[in-house]
Amino acid sequence: MDVLAWLLDSDPAIRWQVLRDLTDAPASEVRAERARVATEGWGARLLALQDKNGQWDGGTYFPSPFDDSEDGQPWTATTYSLLLLRDFGLDPRSDEARNAVALVRDNSRWEEGGQPFFEGEVEPCVNGMAVTLGAYFGENVDGVVVRLLGEQLADGGWNCEVERGSVRSSFGTTINVLEGLLEYEHATGGSPPSVRARQRAEEYLLERGLLRRRTTGEVIDSDWLDFSYPTRWFYDVLRGLDYFRATGNRPDERIAEAVEVLRSKRQPDGTWLLENSHPGRIHFAMEDGDGFPSRWNTLRGLRVLDWYERP
Repeated sequence: MDVLAWLLDSDPAIRWQVLRDLTDAPASEVRAERARVATEGWGARLLALQDKNGQWDGGTYFPSPFDDSEDGQPWTATTYSLLLLRDFGLDPRSDEARNAVALVRDNSRWEEGGQPFFEGEVEPCVNGMAVTLGAYFGENVDGVVVRLLGEQLADGGWNCEVERGSVRSSFGTTINVLEGLLEYEHATGGSPPSVRARQRAEEYLLERGLLRRRTTGEVIDSDWLDFSYPTRWFYDVLRGLDYFRATGNRPDERIAEAVEVLRSKRQPDGTWLLENSHPGRIHFAMEDGDGFPSRWNTLRGLRVLDWYERP
């Protein structure tokens, strides 16, 4: 299989990132392809699903109405819809993005306490997402960042279960906060405390090789060895590796085993499979399902290896 041709025979959300990350395409071609996200394919389809009041599916984190007897967590409310638009690379400067985000800013309130969207709520996992989205789309999330810095645990990470007695960090919460702090630095330069907090949290993951318990050396969760997309709030090894690639730093030697996991999952035809979809209501499918080649995982896997193997 010509994997590059297969990736390019796709949606603009995939194509522009392939051109940017895996080819020598000129910047003008990348920009032109990225601009199509707002008007064609998955990006345009998702934008069209926004309610007139700014919400997706009637809610901020959960749809409204929502019956918790549904199979899995629903992924159709505003937060996860915006996360997809960011993954697609919707240009935050485009009219479509500015209009959509203004509606969210003016109307969307967290179910937990009625806070405006870009002021965040109480759980660090959710607030990491709020920082990611606010920073990416040009909204002020300084207050959410300050709150997160005050909630960093002694081991360097974060955990949404602190209110229920946990004193140790979780990979799932920590990766969501890390992605938020990195996006915040990209957008604003960050602050010395936010940079230090991000680096401490990176050490939390690196000390564990992105997958093992520090105490026993055992793999923490076998599900982390199966790659999903969209990742939602969940951690897996590919998500961890793609985060470190996004920092732009040279690869740390402690990710070597995680990279070998990534290499081992590559199929003979050069693709990676979709392996661990998280059940729940979705707007629309982007791939054929678990067990089939995944353009998203293949794009992410190839760009991680390109970064790791670069001299």
